[in-house]
Amino acid sequence: MPGRGGPDPTPDAAGDAAGGTLYVVSTPIGNLADVTLRALEVLGSVPLIAAEDTRITRRLLKRHGIEGRLVSFHARSGPGRFVELLAHLRRGADLAVVTDAGTPGISDPGEELLAAWAGEGGRVMPIPGASAVLAAVAVSGIAGPRWAFEGFLPRGGGERRRRLGRIAADDRATVVFEAPTRLEGTLRDLADACGEARRAAVCRELTKLHEQVVRGTLAELVAAVEDGTIPRRGEVALVIGGHRPGRARVKGVGSADAGDVAPHDEFQTALDDARAAVDALIASGLARGEAARQVSERTGLPRRALYRVDPEPT
Repeated sequence: MPGRGGPDPTPDAAGDAAGGTLYVVSTPIGNLADVTLRALEVLGSVPLIAAEDTRITRRLLKRHGIEGRLVSFHARSGPGRFVELLAHLRRGADLAVVTDAGTPGISDPGEELLAAWAGEGGRVMPIPGASAVLAAVAVSGIAGPRWAFEGFLPRGGGERRRRLGRIAADDRATVVFEAPTRLEGTLRDLADACGEARRAAVCRELTKLHEQVVRGTLAELVAAVEDGTIPRRGEVALVIGGHRPGRARVKGVGSADAGDVAPHDEFQTALDDARAAVDALIASGLARGEAARQVSERTGLPRRALYRVDPEPT
């Protein structure tokens, strides 16, 4: 019998003008015991569960003695399944959406369905639980109370450079997800952008049998991947420490400090190009503040670094 906050015991009742409730259910990120009682209650009560991989979800349900009707819903499902699920909700029937691990919509399928149903005024209810992001923040020992989540970084191009630049400039810690085969390359790119001495932690296979957390500088973590200390397999969450105020990141921003390491020349080049773009906008009649704002939005570089006025040579 559903308890407080659970779904209606007769969710298929017709004529519900408000439609069904969409339950966003967090599932374990590894250890199947890390599921909440409320999640089990919801999954055992709803008439339909939309799962990223029905095989993985069925394994979780079987572990906890739950029988449920499942349909697949993932990034390659196509528009037909999306339409079917919305129609299900419009008929007044409840729906639970789950991913293979963690929370739907957080670097996982489900975001579009949530947005569509909420956009129609439908009821969306979170069923929180295990989170790789929060687990990594807690165990890293470097994040502190202020941090940002970037999900998966773009694989290349200008957008990747801009995102790396924002991470380098941010005084908060940053959490990113990465595939194990691309971990070394991403650590190298972060070392170039942030400096090799920036503190970070690789959190691999959290809550699973081969859980591993390795802390160190970005340079040390690159070496750990190279020598096999950090295996190139499993799920990876990477926590990068924030920029420490008063330490140089790029030439002309902050002040140099013996404990910091300068980033790659490419980042300085990007900053120089962005400042040149600001100067061009100013020459066209735009105020410096507005020019810095526009270029900052376009490049991801700190507005204060672009607003800086170089002193006249003496």
